[in-house]
Amino acid sequence: MLSNQVAPDGGGSLGARLKSARERAGLSHADVSARLKMPTRVLQALEADDLQQIGAPVFVRGQLRSYARLLGVDLEPELDRVAVAQLAPSQLVSHTHTPRYRRVFEQATRRAIYIVLTAAIAVPVWLATRPHLGSNLAVQSLEVPANLAAAPAADAAPAAAPQRTPLVASIAPLPSAPAAQPALSLTFTGDSWVQIYAADGSTLEQGLLGAGERRSYAAGEAARVVLGNSSAVQVLQAGQPVDLAPFSRANVARFTLSSDGSLAPVAD
Repeated sequence: MLSNQVAPDGGGSLGARLKSARERAGLSHADVSARLKMPTRVLQALEADDLQQIGAPVFVRGQLRSYARLLGVDLEPELDRVAVAQLAPSQLVSHTHTPRYRRVFEQATRRAIYIVLTAAIAVPVWLATRPHLGSNLAVQSLEVPANLAAAPAADAAPAAAPQRTPLVASIAPLPSAPAAQPALSLTFTGDSWVQIYAADGSTLEQGLLGAGERRSYAAGEAARVVLGNSSAVQVLQAGQPVDLAPFSRANVARFTLSSDGSLAPVAD
C-alpha cells in the first residue's frame, strides 16, 4: 500500500498540502471533481491521507500527480519517496468452474437418455416387423389341378393379399440446444487490476489478472466492474463486443450492469 507518512520538509503531509492549496484557490471538492473527472470521495481520501480506501496502489500516484498539477503544487520530490508495496495476487475463486465429477455425470446422463430414446423408437418397430421377417413363405406349385380347370375364371383367381409396408425408424441424434451466452465475458490480453462486485455489494473478483485469463458472469451475477489497464481487456456482452471508451478515464474502465445485462457508466 502507499505510505501516507511522507511529508515535505517544514510542511504538512501530502493531503494537507493539497487541501491547503485548494482552499487558497477558493475551490470546492465539486469544482475539482468536475475538472479532473475524479469522484469527490477520492479527493477527500487524498486530502485525508487515507490512501488505502482509494483502491489499487497503482492508481494512487497518478491521482496525486493530477491533483497537484491542477493546484500548482510541486509534489514530485515527495511522490518519488512514496513507496508502493508489492501486491500479491489475491486468491481468486472461480464461480463458473464445473467440477470433473459433475462433467462426467452430465455426459453419462446424456448418453443414457440417448440410449433410452433410441430403444423406445427401435424396439416397437422391430417387434412389429419380426413376424414378417421370421416367417417362411410356402412354395406353391405352378401346375393347375384338373378339378379346377373347369371352374369359372373368377373363382380361379384368388384375392390378392394386402401388402404391408415395413416401418423404418430414424435413430439420428437429436439436435442439441445452442449454449446460452453469458451476460458478461472478460478476456485479458495483458495485466489488469480487476474489481467485480455483486448487486449486494459483496466482492466477486479482486486481484491482478494476466494475459490469457478469462472470466464469465451470468445475468444478475455482477453489478459493478472496475478494470485497470482497460485497453488490455476485451469485454463481451451476451457474446457481442463492447466499446469501453465511453466508460474509461485514464485507461481505467468503470461501469455497472443492470438486471437485463445492459451497461452504464459509474456515476461520481
